[in-house]
Amino acid sequence: MNSEQFNELIKRRRSIFPTLFTGEVVEDDIVQQMLENAHWAPMHKLTYPWRFKVYTGEGIKKLANFMAECYKEVSTNKGNFDEKNYQKLLTKPLLSSHIISIGMKSSGMVPEIEEIEAVSCAVENMYLTAAAYDVGMYWGTGGVTYIEEAKSFFDLDEQDKLLGFVFIGKPKIWPEGKRKDINDFVEWVK
Repeated sequence: MNSEQFNELIKRRRSIFPTLFTGEVVEDDIVQQMLENAHWAPMHKLTYPWRFKVYTGEGIKKLANFMAECYKEVSTNKGNFDEKNYQKLLTKPLLSSHIISIGMKSSGMVPEIEEIEAVSCAVENMYLTAAAYDVGMYWGTGGVTYIEEAKSFFDLDEQDKLLGFVFIGKPKIWPEGKRKDINDFVEWVK
């Protein structure tokens, strides 16, 4: 790959919502490559803070049931249960071929923000890999992402973070990219 091809790959990267997935199964080899490339993300002090769990097939149904029931229990206790959200948690995951939970395992060796940034870089590597294989991907932070009681299901401890979920599928369409002019966000100081 030359630099021009690399630049085009970056511009091609998209968040593609699961509602735009065809329902076809993405090959496990592609998902494995996404994970391998994620593992090459930069990190401070080689802490390897990312923790990924891959759900596919019946595993997605187990994940959906867990998320819905966890949401129901926590929101009922807080008095803000919403049946529509509950049903969405039961059904939305089923649109994906694979779902990867994104965990951040705290090493205690570096500031927490550096661990989060490393995991974010790993997810971007997944995004670029997905684009290279014409696979749709969406990093969602809804559902049980910020529910403390959900962490143990993903083998995360109290000091760790659940940072969301990667939804993977074959896209019906490849959305067009949109960006404002870079000069609106950059100042050169010479």
